[in-house]
Amino acid sequence: PPSLLELLDCVLSLIFGGFTWLQNFRMRKATFLGLCAELAPTLRRTDTRLRAALSVEKRVAIAVWKLATPDSYRSVANQFGVGKSTVGIVVMQVCTAINRILFRRTVTLGNVQDIVDGFAQMGFPNCGGAIDGTHIPILAPPHLTSEYINRKGYFSMVLQALVDHRGRFTDIYTGWPGKVHDITVGDVEMPIVILGDPAYPLMPWLMKPYTGKLDRSKDRFNYRLSRCRMTVECAFGRLKGRWRSLYGKLHVLESSIPAIITACCILHNICEGKGETFSDEWASEVQRLEAEFAQPESRANREAQHSASRIRDALKEHFEAESQQ
Repeated sequence: PPSLLELLDCVLSLIFGGFTWLQNFRMRKATFLGLCAELAPTLRRTDTRLRAALSVEKRVAIAVWKLATPDSYRSVANQFGVGKSTVGIVVMQVCTAINRILFRRTVTLGNVQDIVDGFAQMGFPNCGGAIDGTHIPILAPPHLTSEYINRKGYFSMVLQALVDHRGRFTDIYTGWPGKVHDITVGDVEMPIVILGDPAYPLMPWLMKPYTGKLDRSKDRFNYRLSRCRMTVECAFGRLKGRWRSLYGKLHVLESSIPAIITACCILHNICEGKGETFSDEWASEVQRLEAEFAQPESRANREAQHSASRIRDALKEHFEAESQQ
């Protein structure tokens, strides 16, 4: 008898015609089926006298298709032969299940030393991650509308994330762990730091670029920081490239948007961890959409602690000394 994979492949081929799995689901069939198996205990429903329940595989396929494309709920409903309202319900059910079952295991700090070593190979010592925020376009909310308009004039919700050297999300929305290990740079004690842009305050655990007039050593420091901080910008690009709904002005209540964004971050980590293909076509599409939904410029916070300035200056001098060896 045919396997579950073969049956599902046949059904989905009928639904999607000649489209490829990767284009529609952003992951291989094996990864998709693994996801279904993880979510099955939560998503499985029993038949009623009135109708047969949607299978777990079809529920996950509906949700992943919606997250991966800019298609409307009506279009997705037509693709899968279900009602428009069913698509909306299924998407939230699947996103909630992804968050509940996979978040703690997937969006995690992991091995701190591996991360520190990874960033060290990129040129920045004792770094535990790169942090940044990105604006996710949304429809105008019915309440507190003015609070969601960004400086570029469109409605958005901010995702703030910390990523490791591989571009995987290690923390979203929540704080950084309190226990860290210091190293010495010159004669200055340095904790594990994360790297941010000028909008973030300079802290002993958060390094940001020098601004204003730059000499050679400050410019070198900024280059090293920027090279490592690119990991978070690349992660956002790949996140949005895979999950196009994040550019589609999500048609859900603002209270539901964080669950969808979080689910997309989890799926990003799963795809990155399994080495799923990322198409050049998706990258080009992200560049086009980023121009349409330009990110508001960050406002720099100039208040900096004295100890943080000493750490940054010590790193600057350390990089300068390395360049002269």
